[in-house]
Amino acid sequence: MAEYYSDSPGRTGVARNAGARPKHKPKIALFSRGTMDLTFFLIVITLLVIGIVMMFSASYAKALSESGGTNGTSYATKQIMMAAIGLVCLFFFSFFDYRHFANPKIAILFYIFCVGLLIAVLLAGYTENGATRWIVIPGINFNFQPSELMKFSIIILFSYLIVQNYDRMKYFSVGILPFGVLLAVVVVLLMMEPHLSCTLLICIVGVVLMFVGGVRWKHIGILAVIGVLGIAAIVLVKIKSDGFTYFETRFQSWLDPFSDEKGGTWQTTQSLIAIGSGGLFGLGLGASRQKFMYLPESQNDFVFSIVCEELGFIGAVTVILLFSLLILRGLYIASKAKDKFGMLIAIGITVQIGIQAFLNIAVVSNLIPNTGISLPFFSYGGTALVMQLAEMGIVLNVSRQASMET
Repeated sequence: MAEYYSDSPGRTGVARNAGARPKHKPKIALFSRGTMDLTFFLIVITLLVIGIVMMFSASYAKALSESGGTNGTSYATKQIMMAAIGLVCLFFFSFFDYRHFANPKIAILFYIFCVGLLIAVLLAGYTENGATRWIVIPGINFNFQPSELMKFSIIILFSYLIVQNYDRMKYFSVGILPFGVLLAVVVVLLMMEPHLSCTLLICIVGVVLMFVGGVRWKHIGILAVIGVLGIAAIVLVKIKSDGFTYFETRFQSWLDPFSDEKGGTWQTTQSLIAIGSGGLFGLGLGASRQKFMYLPESQNDFVFSIVCEELGFIGAVTVILLFSLLILRGLYIASKAKDKFGMLIAIGITVQIGIQAFLNIAVVSNLIPNTGISLPFFSYGGTALVMQLAEMGIVLNVSRQASMET
């Protein structure tokens, strides 16, 4: 894997012995001993702590209702447990040398494994609110969401393929065609669930990596047109087989959120009421009214609405600024990466978190239709939280490698 090395820690995109492969592959240590980026780590921990506190507040009423008034901490307890597992993953991957992911056996087989899980979801998945996105693990009462693994799989596989073909990415047959096929498989499976938000997120991350990898603008435009037409075709097939209810409700809520306040647009209406009720400084931590069975999924996709209601405009802006700092610092780490592969996975992970946060905030504020996307580090969900913290660990390992002398 010599092509993943550069001549100096601060230079990305410079291959050692460019144009020729060394006779012997350099050995890669299992763990890194450099210094991780403390600023990035502190931003992640700050978001995680605020996220757990706000998820606990947002879920308290629902937990009480589901337990018959005996336990208001069930969601928070599970989230803290998953956060603990996620932090273990973060620290492990912050030391684990990320270059081991550049092994084709890992990158390609992991993608195939994730595709198999998405197929399993369609065959025997758990359905909620008209979408089939989870696999129920028997015995432990845990719902596993394979799409979270697929996000990471796309980042690893695309980064690996781009590094392998970096000098030929400008050609359509190399820089577009294979990546388009890989994305098409994922898009079809996700849209059959349906999971529009995850589809958009994976496509955006994939296109960003391709652009950074050297794909021409006109080729990206061609891929975008094909992608839009493909998604539209899948939507039409889905409508023909299942009816228009799923998509119609979401578009109606977006275009006129108060048109059916007691029906299909109820969730969007309550979200906007929660946001408007917060004012400048909010009602106070724990003082939300909409979480008392008015706002559905207040602990999950719409937790940011509770942030706005309880912490007000100031609190909401603070959360947005923290995500912005996370993105900027992540891109800074990518710019200092030791090699192309490190640069690409740091960019991919950072863009994934940033775009997901933007889409969630856009949904709860009705900037875009409700697509069912969670807010990183805030929304209730074990699979997502563990994966997000593990990915943060990988970015931290990129920073460790960059700090080491060559």
